[in-house]
Amino acid sequence: MNVRRRHISATVIAAATALTLGSLSACSSDSSAADGEGGKLDVVASFYPLQFLAEEIGGSHVSVNTLTEPGQEPHDLEISAKQTAQLQESDVALYLKDLQPSVDEAIGQSEVKTKVDAATLTGLEKHGTEVGGHAAEHEDEDEHGHEDEEGSGLDPHIWLDPVKYAEVAEGVGKAFEKADPDNAATYKKNTAALVKKLDGLDTRFENGLKDTKTKVFITTHAAFGYLAERYGLTEEAINGLDPESEPSANRVKDLEKMAKADGVSTVFYETLVSDKTAKTIAADANLKTDVLDPIEGITEKSRGDDYIQVMDANLKALQTALGAE
Repeated sequence: MNVRRRHISATVIAAATALTLGSLSACSSDSSAADGEGGKLDVVASFYPLQFLAEEIGGSHVSVNTLTEPGQEPHDLEISAKQTAQLQESDVALYLKDLQPSVDEAIGQSEVKTKVDAATLTGLEKHGTEVGGHAAEHEDEDEHGHEDEEGSGLDPHIWLDPVKYAEVAEGVGKAFEKADPDNAATYKKNTAALVKKLDGLDTRFENGLKDTKTKVFITTHAAFGYLAERYGLTEEAINGLDPESEPSANRVKDLEKMAKADGVSTVFYETLVSDKTAKTIAADANLKTDVLDPIEGITEKSRGDDYIQVMDANLKALQTALGAE
């Protein structure tokens, strides 16, 4: 069983702040870098979770562009020539190394003044497909280059843990302050407000999932390892870290046995990936299906207009599936 950890604390925030200062791969000089559109700081975010942070922290002082379009699966992104040119003109690039290889390459080759890798702003861990809480036998590495739990690969889905996401927010805030010191006070204020929102979200999840009939849930791919660990749950993924891979016949049998043994009621699928496999397994095992959104993008199918709203919808879905009291 996964282990529950602590709330966002002053100690964690201080540690994240210190880590941030040493993790920026490049920073602008002391003069303000806000020379983009209308004098705003020109920020390029690799995908939605980093776009959300940039917009919340930057407010009216930043112009944010996102490389991954709404509805596009982030893992599959290939950078276009236009996006590469856009990246070259930006002041700040926010990305999550190893999630999108084409983004890593483009940012690495660019001359962006400030490059912020979210993976350096919090601790990454290994998560993989589990059966009864143990790593399943499966391929060592998927098509996107992610190695499974038995290898050396690390789970990139840090934004689905509100505490880790808050640590990343702290780091992004510090990067903005350094890149655009003229508006540092605003960035600091906005970062604090966002961390407070995320702390509230963490509290809602902790209280909402404290008393449940089961602690096990099934998902299409292993995106919710950090969330599960944070709140004392066990994620059983049909696939590993790759949302497009197909499970083996043995894996499907193991999941059906586990569902019966652990009182699982629901197989979760997500909005940006086909629900065919999840619905087939659910039908065979006489289980329900529902959406658990990894929030890799906001579309008209999303159960909310932003990260906070969709995470609250995820909480409600988990409470129903796990039998929260």
